Amino acid sequence: MSTEIRDRVKHVIQRILIIILSSAIGLTLLVYLVDYAVFRNRVATNREPYQQLTVNRYDAIPQKNGKTEFIFNPPALQTCVNSLFPRQGYDPCWYLQKHTDQRTNY
Repeated sequence: MSTEIRDRVKHVIQRILIIILSSAIGLTLLVYLVDYAVFRNRVATNREPYQQLTVNRYDAIPQKNGKTEFIFNPPALQTCVNSLFPRQGYDPCWYLQKHTDQRTNY
């Protein structure tokens, strides 16, 4: 291949990568903004923007002998938000439903 063709192919590949990266960033931003608008609409119209799920929390305390002691706390209600992304300091409900066991390491 000549140097001219190699430079042209390299330029085309760079442009394609830039377009793909820009599209991915733009799509992510669009999804985030639409999710925010839907959440704000749910809050304004009081259509279940929040939900409470039961979670099981436990503490993992390392011992001197290398073993770990587990202390299980009673199940508790935790507030979550019905959206794709975390909002107002709450985890999304879809995430919390999959992670009902929450471990705290010391």
